[in-house]
Amino acid sequence: MHTDRAHDHDPTDRVHDLRHHGDVEVRDDGAQLIDLAVNVRADTPPAWLRERIAGSLTGLAAYPDGRAARAAVAARHGLPVEHVLLTAGAAEAFVLLARALKVRQPVVVHPQFTEPEAALRDAGHAVERVLLREAEGFRLDPGAVPEDADLVLIGNPTNPTSVLHPAAAIARLARPGRTLVVDEAFMDAVPGERESLSGRTDVPGLVVLRSLTKTWGLAGLRIGYVLAAPETIAELERAQPLWPVSTPALAAAEACMESQALAEAAHAAHRITADRAHLVAGLTEFAPDGLRVMEPAEGPFVLVRVPNAVAVRRHLRDLGFAVRRGDTFPGLDGEWLRLAVRDRATVNRFLQALDQAVTLAGR
Repeated sequence: MHTDRAHDHDPTDRVHDLRHHGDVEVRDDGAQLIDLAVNVRADTPPAWLRERIAGSLTGLAAYPDGRAARAAVAARHGLPVEHVLLTAGAAEAFVLLARALKVRQPVVVHPQFTEPEAALRDAGHAVERVLLREAEGFRLDPGAVPEDADLVLIGNPTNPTSVLHPAAAIARLARPGRTLVVDEAFMDAVPGERESLSGRTDVPGLVVLRSLTKTWGLAGLRIGYVLAAPETIAELERAQPLWPVSTPALAAAEACMESQALAEAAHAAHRITADRAHLVAGLTEFAPDGLRVMEPAEGPFVLVRVPNAVAVRRHLRDLGFAVRRGDTFPGLDGEWLRLAVRDRATVNRFLQALDQAVTLAGR
């Protein structure tokens, strides 16, 4: 594990395109591909959620009123409403944190989702990177984070490594005067949401980000939220534009906090776990070809290292499958691919295509 001081002139920026995201793989000529590139649960949103969203459309003449949705999120996490801020997806929260908080030395733990660093840079911050190592399973060592960091950002479970860091290890990063941001966008895909810090008020400076777009298939609606101390929430809220979350998104947030929705999400998490095990078992069959799966994987995606990954990805596209390239993540290079977990039938077809792609790439 080591640090990499990343400033505007850092040559690593030319290698790692921080604005590249998995949806690029399925745009335009990729629209007809079977999608293992985007980490949104397949066959979502469910019909009942689409109906709730559609029912909100009769109220579009009025300005959005987020009080009910905010209260629902607070109740779901056992927090007072003053600890909750609704946002237009987690991506807006990254921008608010970068622009609203007075930060001198931000640190981002990589490999992870690149949008937080991009938002910090856009706000004029020089970002220090802590790069987790493959040899250590991309696991967090709290001691690797510089003591002078006044903002530390880490994902849990981490995109793209699928590592679930212990909550206790992340909490050890907390310091007086430091903001500790934990991106839990994929935590509801973990059975029991173990290792979540979302309900904690005893960790100083803690900010937890959650997203509803992944489990519920709402990437096009943009809805997420921030959980933090009231003074932090107030700072972020002052940086928001008026009415930042639309009425349909507020309706979705309220609906997704109901007990039946939470039970459905919990069931989906267990199904993802089973489907991921099936995918990993199939991938391990490629070990003789040099493919390595990062384990244990705990998110709705799997990170693999494979020789000739660029060619493998190209052949997979020709065979009808989109996967996420890994070289845009700091700490990874062109040999990495991220694969979203899908149902068994889709995974079986994918593994057959991967067999062909690996063979073709090796010629």
